[in-house]
Amino acid sequence: MASVASDNAKGAPLRDWLVLGGAVAASAGLLWSVSGQPLIAGGFAAGALVIGAGLRLIARPVVAQEVAEFGIPDWSVTNAAVERSDAGIAITDRAGRLVCANALMGQWFGIAAAPPRLPLDKPSAEALEAASRAAWRDGSATLDAVVSGTSMWRVEISRAGRGEDFLVWRLFPVATHDLVREMAGHVAGKLGRALAREGIQATVVTPEGAILAANPMFAQRATGDPATDLTGADFVSFLASDEAERIFYTREARKGTPVRLVHLPVADPDGIANIDPARTASLFLLIDNQGGVGEVRAGLPQIEALLSRLPLGLAMTDRDGRILFANAAFLRAAGHEDTIPPPYPSDLVIKEDKGALADAVRRYAQGTPMAGDVAVRLRSSPEEPVSLSLAGVRGLGEGAVLLSLKDSSEETRLKREIAQATKMQAVGQLAGGVAHDFNNVLTAIIGYCDLMLMRHTPGDSDYDDIQQVKANSNRAASLTRQLLAFSRQQTLRPQVLQLPDVVAEVSALLKRLIGEKIVLEVTHDRDLGFVRADPTQLEQVLLNLAVNARDAINDKLAAKGGKGGSGGVLKLMTRRVTAADVRAMKSEILPIGDYTALVVEDNGHGIKPNQIGKIFEPFFTTKEKGKGTGLGLSTVYGIVKQSGGFIFAESEVGKFTRFIMYLPVHVPDAAETAEAVKAAQPKVEVKREWSGGGRILLVEDEDTVRAVAERALARQGYEVTTAADGEEGLEAITNGGQFDLVVSDVVMPSMDGPAMAREIRNLKPDLPFLFMSGYAEENLRRDIDIPNMHFLPKPFSVQQIAEAVERVLRGG
Repeated sequence: MASVASDNAKGAPLRDWLVLGGAVAASAGLLWSVSGQPLIAGGFAAGALVIGAGLRLIARPVVAQEVAEFGIPDWSVTNAAVERSDAGIAITDRAGRLVCANALMGQWFGIAAAPPRLPLDKPSAEALEAASRAAWRDGSATLDAVVSGTSMWRVEISRAGRGEDFLVWRLFPVATHDLVREMAGHVAGKLGRALAREGIQATVVTPEGAILAANPMFAQRATGDPATDLTGADFVSFLASDEAERIFYTREARKGTPVRLVHLPVADPDGIANIDPARTASLFLLIDNQGGVGEVRAGLPQIEALLSRLPLGLAMTDRDGRILFANAAFLRAAGHEDTIPPPYPSDLVIKEDKGALADAVRRYAQGTPMAGDVAVRLRSSPEEPVSLSLAGVRGLGEGAVLLSLKDSSEETRLKREIAQATKMQAVGQLAGGVAHDFNNVLTAIIGYCDLMLMRHTPGDSDYDDIQQVKANSNRAASLTRQLLAFSRQQTLRPQVLQLPDVVAEVSALLKRLIGEKIVLEVTHDRDLGFVRADPTQLEQVLLNLAVNARDAINDKLAAKGGKGGSGGVLKLMTRRVTAADVRAMKSEILPIGDYTALVVEDNGHGIKPNQIGKIFEPFFTTKEKGKGTGLGLSTVYGIVKQSGGFIFAESEVGKFTRFIMYLPVHVPDAAETAEAVKAAQPKVEVKREWSGGGRILLVEDEDTVRAVAERALARQGYEVTTAADGEEGLEAITNGGQFDLVVSDVVMPSMDGPAMAREIRNLKPDLPFLFMSGYAEENLRRDIDIPNMHFLPKPFSVQQIAEAVERVLRGG
């Protein structure tokens, strides 16, 4: 036993030195792989061996069984060793945790993010994640570029450590270049001063003609002071030319030395940056021209090249009024489709304005330099006057008059559409509010008529009078529905249907409506797509259009010698419109897609061009006073738009009027298909037990409507409790009232119906609600979104409210 211990004691120093050497070698290897500096790693190893030897001599083992121990790694030493000024370095472990990082990594990305989860753009972050997996698999990986904002880095990743349980990340910054800014810096700096010493004037100019930078020689020649800051100044304003097209500085005029312009677009010559030379800044070098007069003719095209890039429409004429030059913006604003300008500016305007424009050009060419405007009407848009600016110029060779024209057609169109949309929205809101209030009044009138009719029988002296009051009230209710349709607030019951089916349903009525003198022709395309719309509302659309067509045809026939003539035709057509057809139309309004079109065409007197843009406006009518409300076409427009469609009108006076409605082809989604399958399965209706009677809470702020509804329900055997607003209704529940149903108005002062319903549902989760409102059911369901909610549109009769309450209580 002693012999074994002795042998162990003799072998212990050798084991200690081997363990110490291995630990030092592993640490030095890790430090070398992290820092990339072999001298630092060698120094670290030598120092560690010396310190280890000293400690070995001091702490010589006393017993043979002692074993050497490793100290806990101090990562701050590694962090200090990896500190570099040219690269960001980080170390992560297998769990993706950040072990250490140098100052540059913290400066670039902060200390909260560990690679590969760095704040980079999405493609770079995904590429870095993939490189991380590759490094764990293969031992190393490299990325040429990762991007964050305007910064870019090259990335090297390698696996390291005794167990290769760490990843070392090295990020080297990649320089990015702004060619325009760099060129401006060169011109304003050392390079610009070197050019100035050689007599070369240099400036960098934006596509809009503003100076970005200029060297001292250009500033000296342009302003007289080489230290003048010309940033933002107009480059062209410092130059002029004479009749011989020699270019001078405006300040020096003809006394100075003419210069020659050399134009260089500041674009990437290799095309790597993908910069369009026509959309980038320009470097202009101006060199004194000591040659003959004819040599400076090359200067004017340089100015024209600069003017051609300006977004403002500019053209130049000579003293005889002939156009010398016109940039693309001028031709586009003038509606001239050719790239070659016409001979004279007057060729761009209508006949009536030719003389005035020619006189103005001649006056500005021959008089003193001045500027002004003249209003003209272009041939491309004779209905829209535009302002053409003219300025007499001198010193630009043959150029005498500078013309300026701004392309404002798009701006004008947008202003007109915004004004129209704002007006329509305001009128729609007004119409919806009026209809809502009017519905309350009509509800009371119709309700009281029903109650009075219950006490009278046919043959009584008052019975017919009451029926007349009710009939006229129903006509007024129809008018409110038209107002709601115009404001797109009426209740729609959309169905998936085929337009030919709707046309077939209403054709018999249309024939009686238009009379025997007008022929009804109906044609349909094949393979029509389904549409989703309310068939009743579509029938209303056809009826309104047919009435207008009938009146237009009869007026035309009457103008020809009486209504006894013939030849009136009303056509109803359905058309299949594909996405390719819509694309070929190049319409700015109709989105590309598949549509089923409904066309209504008549051969009446037509609509005048100055009226066709107003026909969908409310209360606008072409009929005589007292013969039209002006709501027919606005109702049609509201129904079509609320159905997700588009409507267009075409007409030629004395020949035809055509309305085309485009309804999008309905494509059922997965939820709708599943609902259809569910609906096709046999259903077992489960209704709550109800044998008549019940306790009802009636909440309505209009006294007359509340009184009518209370009497109507009480006559049916219900126990009715009334409340004048939402707060009273909620108080009736909180005070212990037991009710089977709440019948409530939607819009009320203080607390409205939906707010009251939500509070009541917290107390009575299963209590059903029947809302009464003149607004659209779809809008209410979208805004309220309360389960077990039912709807009763205003105005309603005594019978309708009784049936609605019974249906809810039965669970229908």
